[in-house]
Amino acid sequence: MTAGWSTTTEAATAAPYTYRTEDVAVDGGTLRVGVWEPDGGAGAAESGGTVLAVHGITASHMAWPDVVAALPGRRVIAPDLRGRGRSNGLGGPYGMARHADDLAAVVRALCTGTGAGGEGTAVSDGVPRPGRVTVVGHSMGGFVGLVLAHRHPDLVERLVLVDGGLPLPPVPGVPEDATVEELLAALLGPAVERLSKVYASREAYREFWRAHPAFADWTPTIERYVDYDLDEVGTDDARATGPGESTGVAGFRPATSPDAVVGDSVDMTNGGDLVAALDALAAGAFGPVTLLRAPRGLMAEPGGIYPEAVAAGWAEKIEPLTVRTVADVNHYSIIMSPVGVAAIAEAAR
Repeated sequence: MTAGWSTTTEAATAAPYTYRTEDVAVDGGTLRVGVWEPDGGAGAAESGGTVLAVHGITASHMAWPDVVAALPGRRVIAPDLRGRGRSNGLGGPYGMARHADDLAAVVRALCTGTGAGGEGTAVSDGVPRPGRVTVVGHSMGGFVGLVLAHRHPDLVERLVLVDGGLPLPPVPGVPEDATVEELLAALLGPAVERLSKVYASREAYREFWRAHPAFADWTPTIERYVDYDLDEVGTDDARATGPGESTGVAGFRPATSPDAVVGDSVDMTNGGDLVAALDALAAGAFGPVTLLRAPRGLMAEPGGIYPEAVAAGWAEKIEPLTVRTVADVNHYSIIMSPVGVAAIAEAAR
């Protein structure tokens, strides 16, 4: 495990917190992790406990600063998942179990001090870290959190699912025999199409997201999140055409690996680890679990990725599951708007 202060320390810090990044050893390399420490020393961190925040399929740990700010006294650790952000150098195989094992290594390194396993208490910056965490998983992060709780129950205190974690209903208009690429295009739309493009400047990439209907209410958190989601590319690697994009010149490319998105999408659709975790959830293995539902989807369309009837069906089927609809949010703004952030903070307390 290596540590370092991020070049975006000031921007990523949710006062009264101190922000840093650490690179934690996992299978195949290191995973970048954002760490927000509450000011006030060991007493504040110990009394509040640690939240492990897990982002979505094409996101990064920079999705979480607004949620951090709503959790005073809580230590928050948030990774860039394998194939995303500054962990995009980590290759496959991907899948929920692979991510869950990566996160288990993070929790053991930063919260128990045992690395690959065993008993113990970590001491980071002079503060002891008990090993069980509250997991808050958004979108695909909910699926990862569910599998983490099943594979590594000794590390998870409780679980909050944020518009994710349960099997998605069929997408209207998409045939049953659709390819993974066709399904992704229908589910994620421009969010996945952007991964194959190079943008001439950071501002060009911001303009792409400003035009996205789910980001109508632009905020400093969103801008920092968007800026972080870029890798510089050289002239030989530029590969895009279209307004605001570049061809054959240096530019910027979204950091998320397309291979990671495809691999994880397949696993979320038919992976055995998720099925086993859902069975454990239904059996009460994780205790009470909250699903915070966004009534609007990835393009801010009405209904959301879990239509109300679908969410109610899951709550009826899984007794330990409580579904709460958060008014006036979409799949993205549920973690970046005041009403969504307040709902997450309440569920995570």
